Amino acid sequence: MLRNRSIPAAIVIPVLGYPDVAAAARWLCEAFGFEERLRIGDHRVQLHVGDGGAVVVAQTGRPRETGSAPLRGTHSVMVRVSDVHGHCARARKAGALIVQEPTDFPYGERQYTAQDPSGHVWTFSESIADVDPAAWGGTLTRL
Repeated sequence: MLRNRSIPAAIVIPVLGYPDVAAAARWLCEAFGFEERLRIGDHRVQLHVGDGGAVVVAQTGRPRETGSAPLRGTHSVMVRVSDVHGHCARARKAGALIVQEPTDFPYGERQYTAQDPSGHVWTFSESIADVDPAAWGGTLTRL
């Protein structure tokens, strides 16, 4: 899998929604030992833990500045895959509701979003370039 500085190296990444992203990130770091990895404006923070664990704190209900769908509800799951188009076709064939078709983003990821039969939201992401977060407005605080 291609390395991209704009996304954590973890394969499965929970995305947790909070109304105050900065306060939530601070609390998660203080309480659970996470460390800030990447800050994206005031609406998204990537946190790192241990030898490869990651979680993303995202503002609920706000469209992301990159053009992707807003986080609705309190959580979603991001999974890194090697072929987004093939993965999307497989999910569609199995009956997943495709919420966002495969799309290339300036942060070096190709992503699609699907909803499973129980309403859980999943974003599948393929790294297509290694992009310095500063190129799209992110602030990398830890690799």
